[in-house]
Amino acid sequence: MEIIYDKNIPLKGFKAMTIWPFIFVRSDMKGYFTKKDERHETTHALQQVECLLLPFLLLYCLEWILKLPFCKFNWKRSYMSISFEQEAYEHQDEFGYNNVRKHYSWFKYLFTIKTE
Repeated sequence: MEIIYDKNIPLKGFKAMTIWPFIFVRSDMKGYFTKKDERHETTHALQQVECLLLPFLLLYCLEWILKLPFCKFNWKRSYMSISFEQEAYEHQDEFGYNNVRKHYSWFKYLFTIKTE
């Protein structure tokens, strides 16, 4: 994965985002981008490869929007309830997780909503 530092991508308020095969990190967050963040973004890269990039982006946005009403229109809670994010956040502290994760591991989070 190639890391690209940019002042506009991702949007302000986010530290990093992955669009396979690149990890975009906001330039102003360069000193705060850790190995933990890199593991999180690498999980997203693997998710994108197994779903293919365009369907991943569509699923990601669709899931965010569909979960909004269940999250009382709390954008952050809806974001944290996205299955791809749930998997990445749950395993970002596990060294080697991305080497052993099973394909489509994010699917088990598809119908769950984060409580906090």
